[in-house]
Amino acid sequence: MPSSQSRRLASILNLHDLERAAKRHLPRPIYGYIANVAEDGHTARANRSAFDAYSFLPRALVDVSTISLETELLGRRYALPVGIAPMGISALSAYRGDLVQAQAASKADIPMILSGSSLIRMEEVLSTGETDWFQAYLPGDHAGIEALIERVHKAGFDKLVITVDYPVPPNSDNNTRSGFSSPLRPSLRLAYDGLVRPRWLFGTFLRTLINHGMPHFENNYATRGIAIISGNVKRDFSGRSHLNWSYLELVRRLWPGKLVVKGILHPDDARRARDIGADAIIVSNHGGRQLDGTVSAVDALPGVVAATDGLPVMVDSGFRRGTDVLKALALGACFVFIGRPFNYAAAYAGEEGVSHAIGLLKAELQRDMALLGLTRIDEVTRDCLVNNNK
Repeated sequence: MPSSQSRRLASILNLHDLERAAKRHLPRPIYGYIANVAEDGHTARANRSAFDAYSFLPRALVDVSTISLETELLGRRYALPVGIAPMGISALSAYRGDLVQAQAASKADIPMILSGSSLIRMEEVLSTGETDWFQAYLPGDHAGIEALIERVHKAGFDKLVITVDYPVPPNSDNNTRSGFSSPLRPSLRLAYDGLVRPRWLFGTFLRTLINHGMPHFENNYATRGIAIISGNVKRDFSGRSHLNWSYLELVRRLWPGKLVVKGILHPDDARRARDIGADAIIVSNHGGRQLDGTVSAVDALPGVVAATDGLPVMVDSGFRRGTDVLKALALGACFVFIGRPFNYAAAYAGEEGVSHAIGLLKAELQRDMALLGLTRIDEVTRDCLVNNNK
């Protein structure tokens, strides 16, 4: 007999459905935080509309009875050219959210990047979820950076992702409007928002409090961070406006594993990251959450690929369909990371929800590859696309 989760997931037919389901499941402030985009949403809309500039040019009468989606990235083969992007405070939207995402990713043989703003200790996620990717926002001083890198290395991570597009916190007006605040302040409205979402209240929030206590930011520094209700949250996430390329040079000297730089849009920045010794780059505008009016990740992608002379270039921000992924691969990306839909999936149906979402995307990729007349990921090239603007 199908489980209750399986029955709930029967109506989830694509990644868009997950957002609608999560909106019904999550309290307004928590959903608002995940869905939040900067200011008027121009960047977020650009991320989606950028795909419309390209159309596929399929080939006919190709034997597509066997299709492989396996993709090599940084010395390892993954089952799909897709991974789970880092997302902060996932354990507030889903019970043990970082763990269930990591576990589902491991079972599907795809990467999951643990966020530095996560609420579960990196050591636990690595040992239980088996991810070896960790994303960090650099502390504001050399001693803090050295201590954090030592902790990440000692924990056993191999890939360190440094996010560089967060010199200052973005405009918080949309978070404020949705009722989300940092720190998270108890209020009658927040209590009401939780009470009208009892599945989340009992299945995630109260369950977390009973089993693990008040959530803390566990991984921003070498030591345990502050509680999500602490009045010092804003101070703890500021103090990065002075960071420059010398800090990334320091990271490269200290970090013995693979170094990935995330948040690159300008070709000159891509060249500089390459020259410093980055092993790979993630083209990203933070999912439209930082500077409004920024170029879409897909539009920035070809310029970064051209500037880096074969360095692996990945991309995130706005991906929802298998066709989106294939267009990015055709434009030169070697891998695509997707965030919010997997967060929604974990919130709605735990690990089973994340596995379901991965399965949906895998099925789309297989179908789309067959309809394109392609059988391997390395066949997805610029020849598969037509630029509608030319």
